[in-house]
Amino acid sequence: MSDDFNMSMRKFLKQVGVTSQQAIEDGLREAGDTKGKSYEAKVVLTVDGLDVEHVVTGTIKGAE
Repeated sequence: MSDDFNMSMRKFLKQVGVTSQQAIEDGLREAGDTKGKSYEAKVVLTVDGLDVEHVVTGTIKGAE
């Protein structure tokens, strides 16, 4: 793959990671007491123009 592709991919994934973390942290703050709670999370990635749909699921634990 080209350098341009690699750089654009890294930039996109960094943006996804940073903004997703901020959104989750905001949601946890708004929820109040999350101690001992777990939240099921899902991210669905689609790419316009490509036949790509990628699903990632996981569990996020509330604040201790």
